[in-house]
Amino acid sequence: MLRLLSSLLLVALASGCGRPSYHPSTRVVNGEDAVPYSWPWQISLQYEKNRAFHHTCGGTLIAPEWVMTAGHCISSSMTYQVVLGEYDRAEEEGPEQVIPINSEDLFVHPGWNPNCVACGNDIALIKLSRPAKLGDSVQLACLPPAGEVLPDEAPCYISGWGRLYTGGPLPDKLQQALLPVVGHERCSKWDWWGSALRETMVCAGGDIRSGCNGDSGGPLNCPAADGSWQVHGVTSFVSAFGCNTRKKPTVFTRVSAFNDWIQETMASN
Repeated sequence: MLRLLSSLLLVALASGCGRPSYHPSTRVVNGEDAVPYSWPWQISLQYEKNRAFHHTCGGTLIAPEWVMTAGHCISSSMTYQVVLGEYDRAEEEGPEQVIPINSEDLFVHPGWNPNCVACGNDIALIKLSRPAKLGDSVQLACLPPAGEVLPDEAPCYISGWGRLYTGGPLPDKLQQALLPVVGHERCSKWDWWGSALRETMVCAGGDIRSGCNGDSGGPLNCPAADGSWQVHGVTSFVSAFGCNTRKKPTVFTRVSAFNDWIQETMASN
């Protein structure tokens, strides 16, 4: 039964995902305003404080009822909501879908250790309390095949509402930035990320463009051969010395290392 559900999920995602109605142009640090709704699987994860909700992380809509984000974005003591179809957080533009999250519907990878970010497994799934309504501004992401590793310099984009620079403000409008992949061999050199980089991670960017606080959990969007986009990474961590430190590219959880866990979690919940 699990294998059947997994097969159906893969078919569904492959047939109707990763093709935005509004094509991306070519902040995130040193990024640019994204074309509105050109990353229609991007979500804003928000937590409640003082009777208001505040953006904390990004995430990716991977099925009508499921969002993928980072493990470090989730706390069992917080109340969350997910906003789909968001672009300008300062304006109510119409396509937004605000969906509350039940505390029992937060699934953090069992191998995630909040005291050891570099140990990996920084991935989580959120089950929405009701299915997303899909359309031009809200669409599903495609996930890469299990085990796929991108080559050095593959042209991927990070997207999110993270800080525009270290310690800087959060933007209102969704930002994007071209972050070419930094291959594991180069990124794991001693003067880059060294032993902090695991095989289940992927590096992208450099000392000019990077992710920053608030981008966590969001997607690394990479073009596939068939013209669609695949989400190959979940934004995980940057250097403690700053968001765009030389030889410390943004590090993402490599999605293709967790296909089995994603499918099993969705099928059993």
